[in-house]
Amino acid sequence: MTERLSQITLESSDGRAPSPEIEQEQNVAIFDLIEENHFALKHAPAGPYQLALGLAGSRLTFDLKCEDGSAATQFTVTLGELRQIVKDYTQICASYYEAVRSKPPAEIEVLDEARRAIHLEGARTLITVLDDYAVLDEDTARRLFTLVCALAA
Repeated sequence: MTERLSQITLESSDGRAPSPEIEQEQNVAIFDLIEENHFALKHAPAGPYQLALGLAGSRLTFDLKCEDGSAATQFTVTLGELRQIVKDYTQICASYYEAVRSKPPAEIEVLDEARRAIHLEGARTLITVLDDYAVLDEDTARRLFTLVCALAA
């Protein structure tokens, strides 16, 4: 299948290491993306693609190469529409991780449901933000949103 990502790297501009929880989510998202995804670029050569995802100020950068290493496309999108969702998701994740350490299962479940709802909202917004550049399915968008949060955290 050619409409897919075959490799993903994150380019952190600030050089700080993510928290262990964020790093674990990031690693799982990358693994799951490589295993299964649908990502088709518009107006670019056929994939599969190698993605370098980064953050430059308030913009999300996508640098995509073909399997042979040749350039496929580069583009940036503003975090504007995603900024509040990323903030909400980061806060609910912090509450969730804290609850896992000390709260009863019922409270953890409520936080987990809220976390999933915000995550899905972020994925759907990401699909809209990327609409001029790429076509991706909801599962791919969910995993990419996790990586966006890891970069923005």
